[in-house]
Amino acid sequence: MVDMNAAFKVGGVECIAVCDVDSDHLAKSADDIEKKQGSRPKAFKDYRDLLETPGLQAVIIATPPHWHALPFLAALEKGLDIYCEKPLAYDIREGQMMVEAAKNSDRIVQIGFQRRHSQAIREARDYIQSGNMGRIVQVDAQIHYDATMRDASPQEPPASLDWEWWCGPAPKLPYSPNIGHFAWRLEKAYGNGHLVDWGIHWIDAIRWILNEEMPTSVTAVGGIYAKKQITTPDILTVNFEFKSCPVVWRHRLWGAKEVHGDTQNGMFFYGERATLYLDDSRWVVYANEKGATPVVHEVRSDAGTEQVADFLQAVKNRQQPICTPEDAFNSTATVQLGMIAYETLNRVDWDAELRRIPNNAAADQLLKREYRAPWLHPFQS
Repeated sequence: MVDMNAAFKVGGVECIAVCDVDSDHLAKSADDIEKKQGSRPKAFKDYRDLLETPGLQAVIIATPPHWHALPFLAALEKGLDIYCEKPLAYDIREGQMMVEAAKNSDRIVQIGFQRRHSQAIREARDYIQSGNMGRIVQVDAQIHYDATMRDASPQEPPASLDWEWWCGPAPKLPYSPNIGHFAWRLEKAYGNGHLVDWGIHWIDAIRWILNEEMPTSVTAVGGIYAKKQITTPDILTVNFEFKSCPVVWRHRLWGAKEVHGDTQNGMFFYGERATLYLDDSRWVVYANEKGATPVVHEVRSDAGTEQVADFLQAVKNRQQPICTPEDAFNSTATVQLGMIAYETLNRVDWDAELRRIPNNAAADQLLKREYRAPWLHPFQS
């Protein structure tokens, strides 16, 4: 409901249908929407039924990423505009098909990389692109915190939850609270880990600031050391070699985040003349001169609402919003390559023209995950 609430905050919208495979969540969403707009939306469990709703103009896809591609492609076939949460897709081949479908339509598509509407990030982008720091030599990004774990023991799903539908085209793992609602992000089968779920925000912001597309190569090292209930690394370092400079990602999902002070969640741009620290609401410039006083810029903004507002304005004026499907693909595929490098314990080279990983058959096979029957992966080559 976060994106829908943002749409209500912007105004000028009516929600006429909602979809969820958990009947309790579905009823609560319908109740909340009715309270906000005065009319009750139709409620569906099957997204295909929702897409048949008369009068529907646009959809918000806010599912876990393993359920992004199929509703996205079906909505385009119905001639609908789309706001889809990040990441664009679960695997790179899904994303490729989604980009092609969007290009072949005349629909407005916005992906939820809302940091592009953070005023702090926009100001820092202008500062860096104006040449104030000289050449950017390296960028680091990090998030360190103690991730909350839930019960990981297999058990029956809640009576309200259709677990078969929830898993959809992904592997159907035994249900546990640690991979169900709110907790799927660190499960390999559904969320693909912290880099893909959260780190993607900083990677997208860095790409946007540096005007980069995809890295040419990626290496990664990490593991599961403390949070044994999860299936993606709780500590990870990834080196992305972009054309202009290397970008290094780090996360640790255990321990005290306080040891990093107020920089535990942010980005560091290392330039020839200065270093710039940046997060959602602050950018700080540290000049290279000895004894120079850091210049702090505190800037707060409602980036999530602004991102949805940008989409709604684009729907009205039929102009492209700030994050195109192709741009979203580049950010999504970048972090997915990071996970492929981690899983294969190999350097991954990326051929942007062929959209392949050359000379590494094991890694190249991970560009696509086979769907669980009866669902069919959109990439069939």
